[in-house]
Amino acid sequence: MSNTPLAPAPVASEHIELRARNVSFSWEDSPLHWLPNDPFATHTINVLHLLLPAGERWFVHVYKQVLPLIRDEQLRADVVGFIGQEAMHATAHDEVLPHLKRLGLDPTPYTAQVDWLFEKLLGDRTLPPGRAQRWWLLERVAMIAAIEHYTAFLGNWVLNAEELDRRGADPMMLDLLRWHGAEEVEHRSVAFDLFMHVDGSYRRRARTWATAFGALVFLWQRGARFFMENDPTLTNGRASLGQFVRAGRQGTLPSTPAMLRSIPTYLARTYHPSQEGSTAQAVAYLASSPGANGGAAR
Repeated sequence: MSNTPLAPAPVASEHIELRARNVSFSWEDSPLHWLPNDPFATHTINVLHLLLPAGERWFVHVYKQVLPLIRDEQLRADVVGFIGQEAMHATAHDEVLPHLKRLGLDPTPYTAQVDWLFEKLLGDRTLPPGRAQRWWLLERVAMIAAIEHYTAFLGNWVLNAEELDRRGADPMMLDLLRWHGAEEVEHRSVAFDLFMHVDGSYRRRARTWATAFGALVFLWQRGARFFMENDPTLTNGRASLGQFVRAGRQGTLPSTPAMLRSIPTYLARTYHPSQEGSTAQAVAYLASSPGANGGAAR
């Protein structure tokens, strides 16, 4: 593989000024199984609340360190907007956790492990100044780009997941997920553009994709299993790959074939995130989102 930085083709018309939105959600009336009669799909999506607060705070921490390396003013503005949005995402998902605990599902044992992963394993390291410190910073920037590929994939999916509406998903939770998903689509190019700006090595992109994808799969299945096994309303609650595949076919979770197709998409040398999803659709949802416009109505 060559280390030569790539020259992907962004969709210029998709660029938009990024800003954090003050959102408001109220969880008092949201049921534990916010997707009726489907605890598995509910809890598989609920893993977002376990992973995102620590993960997105980690994004913000890493990006504040890389800001001095940015030489393009437009990209710097995009990164600052990205930081603001990610900080708000972390806060919004954090606020779901006490609600889950009130309903008898304490997420603390799992979130403690996630906090350790991002703060210790992927956190700052005591390294000699210079090349070693820069290497670790660029590794994390590349890893975030790979993760953002999947958050944009999930954001695009939830914006178009009509089966969740048909099955009567709790409107508050659906609005949280779609507000977040819309902002992921809105800022889907920032992490990749930043990586290309400060490094762009294809080897690093491929290597960190493998790390990020493996970690996401491991953490997600572990989180779904944790929720199913600790759900106080279930006896012998279990999570399996077969359930995930079936839910994908039914439209209550992303389909397995679509997730598999996302792998060569990201690894293609011509890849650019702006080529996927619709900024117009994302912006339209954000303009109508109850939570992003003064509070969610049921």
